Amino acid sequence: MDSIVYCKSPSLPTTGLFPRFAGGIKSSRCISRLGWASNFSSICSPRRNARMTRRSNNHGGALCATCQAEKILVANRGEIAVRVIRTAHEMGIPCVAVHSTIDQEALHVRLADEAVCIGEGPSSQSYLVVENVLAAAINRGCTMLHPGYGFLSENANFVDTCKQRGINFIGPNPDSIRVMGDKATARETMKNAGVPTVPGSEGLLQSTNEAVKLANEIGFPVMIKATAGGGGRGMRLAKEPEEFVKLLQAIEGNLGRKVEWKKRSSRSRRCYVVGVTPNEEIMSELSGLTRGAEVAARGTKKDLDGILVNIPLSWICGRRDSVITTQGIYEQAKSEAQVAFGNDGVYLEKYIQNPRHIEFQVLADKYGNVVHFGERDCSIQRRNQKLLEEAPSPALNPELRKAMGDAAVAAAASIGYVGVGTIEFLLDERGSFYFMEMNTRIQVEHPVTEMISSTDLIEEQIRVALGERLRYKQEDIVLRGHSIECRINAEDAFKGFRPGPGKITSYLPSGGPFTRMDSHVYPGYVVPPTYDSLLGKLIVWAPTREKAIERMKRALDDTVITGIPTTIDYHKLILEIETFIQPLALNYLCMLLNPQDFKKGKVDTAFIPKHEQELAVVSTIHFTVD
Repeated sequence: MDSIVYCKSPSLPTTGLFPRFAGGIKSSRCISRLGWASNFSSICSPRRNARMTRRSNNHGGALCATCQAEKILVANRGEIAVRVIRTAHEMGIPCVAVHSTIDQEALHVRLADEAVCIGEGPSSQSYLVVENVLAAAINRGCTMLHPGYGFLSENANFVDTCKQRGINFIGPNPDSIRVMGDKATARETMKNAGVPTVPGSEGLLQSTNEAVKLANEIGFPVMIKATAGGGGRGMRLAKEPEEFVKLLQAIEGNLGRKVEWKKRSSRSRRCYVVGVTPNEEIMSELSGLTRGAEVAARGTKKDLDGILVNIPLSWICGRRDSVITTQGIYEQAKSEAQVAFGNDGVYLEKYIQNPRHIEFQVLADKYGNVVHFGERDCSIQRRNQKLLEEAPSPALNPELRKAMGDAAVAAAASIGYVGVGTIEFLLDERGSFYFMEMNTRIQVEHPVTEMISSTDLIEEQIRVALGERLRYKQEDIVLRGHSIECRINAEDAFKGFRPGPGKITSYLPSGGPFTRMDSHVYPGYVVPPTYDSLLGKLIVWAPTREKAIERMKRALDDTVITGIPTTIDYHKLILEIETFIQPLALNYLCMLLNPQDFKKGKVDTAFIPKHEQELAVVSTIHFTVD
């Protein structure tokens, strides 16, 4: 008997406690009482027998002897959960999957040796509920926990609780997470370690006057960042001092008073700039202030003259009214930081224009040994969200690679880091690099590093967590060839990357030499609207970058996913931005496309905005010309 279940189902004659065996009961209304009095739903479908005796021929000796006593709870979902389970099984370690009610038929649940439902669909009621995750681990006898990426992977308090419960967290210690999780503290720590950092404030900004004074000293443009931000959120760019003041002067000169943003309703994304007499200058400035927000209409609403603007709710800070004052962008950044991250701390940095986003993969053991596995170029981004990654970067020469690699190792060593991590840098047009942040977890794009280094980074994570010393010295690591990864999302890239959840009617991943698809989907799988839209990562390797580009084009052509929109065609256009001039009907596009950018590696974080119009034009023809 596995546990006792308290059943609330009205279909049963009585309500009370019933014994439950390994197969579980098919009801989301039954709540298990497990572990240390935490509540979560029981598993919803039978599981096959645990692979307690499964061992890989590729791993023997002491490792297998150690692994016989281990069991890993995979505290994640989607492709990364599948990825972790597969490596653990190759190491002879059984896995327990956790899942929400809407993930009960997910692939990671099917592949795991055991599975536990930990709550309802929203992640705030399942994957982010620490008590439920840990109760599942304790009840199933797990000795280790792999967090994947996202969710609880960089939650220092969660790591503390794991240790208190005797569970080996596969990742860094909580102090490292805290230091690198606070962007301002991380920046100061890196400066003390001798790692180059972007010129900016010494710590958190304390006042508007301080922000304005420092911005003038550093020189515009400047970036205001939330110390608890991440993933492209919590940032505001000020290109010049007059950028914001000009609008205020125009509006306040017209009104003689402050300007208010009025939200139309609690669910609306539209707001009114109240009391403004619309004119061309104000409309233009308003559009610039809202960073491209759509100015939808102008006129009168409920006796209030104003301009109707489509604008993200974060701009009005989640409040019914938000007053624009001369503190401007600084105050907006603080307010958004408080709403989004529960921390209104912000700091100031010099804005590096059109940089490359270069990140180094580091690995450290518990004995002070640290190595890196080279870099990844993640410059192809849309609104600070990565779309395509490659390794190595075409922008780095051996000298620069060594300098950045040494800085990455120094960064990890300075905080006593343990496990895999990523040191992210900005590389400017002159070849100067600056520390940006550290991700204290496995990254989505880690497969390109695995492909050029012939290393399983998940396995290395587990080995380090088991107390092993690194098997590598820096001179042992040789990087070969070139690898590219395309993130395949359930989004319509030609309609503003609108999410497209739904049922996958057919699925055929690409194959062929040196081609890999990390995914959790299958024919009939229903992509839920509740989580990230990532369907999978298509990765290729080739001896040269040119060959890797051609192989990725072929792999994208081979990949079939129907029933929902995907970003496959958008990736094709990125790769073909030089050579998409093959059909005679499209010859005129040669005047629109820069024929060199991607193929010659001339990319930066502004690549997508630079080519937004070209990609939109090409996308229209792409779907109408056979």
